[in-house]
Amino acid sequence: MITFFVCLIALILGYVFYSKFVEKTFGADDSIKTPAIRLEDGVDYVPLPTWRIFLIQFLNIAGLGPIFGAIAGALWGPVAFIWIVLGTIFAGGVHDYFSGMLSTRSDGASIPEVVGKYLGPALKVFMRFFSVVVLVLVGVVFVAGPAGLLQGITPISQSIWLYVIFAYYIVATMVPIDKLIGKIYPIFGIVLLIMAIGVIGGILFGGYTIPEMKLANMRPDGLPIWPFLCITIACGAISGFHSTQSPLMARCITSEKQGRRVFYGAMVAEGVVALIWAAAAMSFFGSTSALSDAMNAHGGAAYVVNVISNTLLGKIGGILAILGVVACPITSGDTSFRSARLTIADALHFNQEPIKNRFIISIPLFVIGFILTRIDFSVLWRYFAWSNQTLAMVVLWAAAGFLVVNKRNFWIAIIPAIYMSAVTSVYILEAPEGLKLPSTIAYPIGAVITIIFLLLFISHMKKSEKGVDIANN
Repeated sequence: MITFFVCLIALILGYVFYSKFVEKTFGADDSIKTPAIRLEDGVDYVPLPTWRIFLIQFLNIAGLGPIFGAIAGALWGPVAFIWIVLGTIFAGGVHDYFSGMLSTRSDGASIPEVVGKYLGPALKVFMRFFSVVVLVLVGVVFVAGPAGLLQGITPISQSIWLYVIFAYYIVATMVPIDKLIGKIYPIFGIVLLIMAIGVIGGILFGGYTIPEMKLANMRPDGLPIWPFLCITIACGAISGFHSTQSPLMARCITSEKQGRRVFYGAMVAEGVVALIWAAAAMSFFGSTSALSDAMNAHGGAAYVVNVISNTLLGKIGGILAILGVVACPITSGDTSFRSARLTIADALHFNQEPIKNRFIISIPLFVIGFILTRIDFSVLWRYFAWSNQTLAMVVLWAAAGFLVVNKRNFWIAIIPAIYMSAVTSVYILEAPEGLKLPSTIAYPIGAVITIIFLLLFISHMKKSEKGVDIANN
């Protein structure tokens, strides 16, 4: 239990101190008018108060990630706490802050435009395609999953629920951000936090024992800790999906000083939620073996959420559990489609103030998404975890590019960028859904790939110093 509290305090201190260092390194300047002030359009560029933006950002980036991912990561034992803490403070917080603030400095541009600005036009084109594919995939999965769960607790078929959720998505994607998302999401964000607090309270006062730190692999099947843990726990440590959501709030903040509280703060809040659910999963079942057996017997993390919530929180817990496994993914799914719309609009320079322009982009996305719900892409979905962290890696390199160009402390971005490059490279080489290479081969090749990424980055930065204005690429 001491380990849990040490980790919790570390996350809080990381926000209090390291986030200020990151903010100072970036150079947040309140004299610069934000896009919400300069480009207000009443649709996507809408000034909102800090507390509301924080809760929207928190729910956008959270969804099921810090719950399901943390539960899956708990199978490795308390070593998962280390990744949640270090990943959140030194990687996820930096990633989320820079993706939000670089978007703010770029008129609220979507992340592919930001990446292209600092890493060149080739990556911009790649990221446009890659981001839209990932966003549509997230939106589709966050339709199919909740629809299936709702079918199980209501007499309504999954097909009907698919139509209902898609209808909501269309409305949420089209209407001004302050009319629906701005009003409902803060409520769900508060509920998600209350749920986490209730769960950890039930664990602490219910006679359960949170295991202390052991630098050992406690996963029953023996799957290696590295790099698999760093891919499994994504949203609770670092997630590329966050970079697609941060520009939504970059168009709503009214001061650059809000950025630390909104972007870095929401990431730390998500880290806390992940820490709580990892601790709950480890302690509630008594051992990682028992946790694994429960997940295998009852269909995975959704069962763990339900049984823990109902046991520790009673009837209220049952309601919160349903909210957690149904409402949270839906609220991430609709912003995924909204982000996809804005990404395409930015690429085409297509004004989104007229509602007909929003329809022109959105309807094809929804048609494609609906078709994908008819396909069993469970195998494809396994690649999303890797794609998600690859996206995070690219954004960290873009943040490093900004810092190099502006002659600031680039190490705060380069170090996590190098680390995530190694994680994603080795994972796809070694994972069962990858090349299935033995670690003795995957590790050296992954190291070479990481070095190549670093050399390519250095080469690009040297070209920029010789007069290539990458800001105009």
